[in-house]
Amino acid sequence: QVQLVESGGGLVQVGGSLRLSCEVSGRTLSSYAMGWFRQAPGKEREFIAGLRWSGDWTYYADFVKGRFTISRDKAETTVYLQMNSLKPEDTAVYFCAAGNVPRGYGVPRSDSDYDYWGQGTQVTVSS
Repeated sequence: QVQLVESGGGLVQVGGSLRLSCEVSGRTLSSYAMGWFRQAPGKEREFIAGLRWSGDWTYYADFVKGRFTISRDKAETTVYLQMNSLKPEDTAVYFCAAGNVPRGYGVPRSDSDYDYWGQGTQVTVSS
């Protein structure tokens, strides 16, 4: 059984940084796409960034370009989301997800394309 466990969330001031981690266990997901999503209170879940383990695909939502960076470790067990220059509107629960989509599909941005989800980690940015 695949498990995704996020960590690294917390309370940070405006302009600060956090690094989220998503640890994968249960099976190898080398053929999967990995994505980070977030959901703020009263809002729909939205795509933030994603990659393929092979490293040949990464994709960012426009609102995080230049501030957030997605990466993975070589062991293909952990995906990271480095978040800099945080804003109050970045406050949300952050989720990682894994999707079994063909490699040529790149990085899907719809949450319906993802098969496994973590429990989420809260990020709060105070002004």
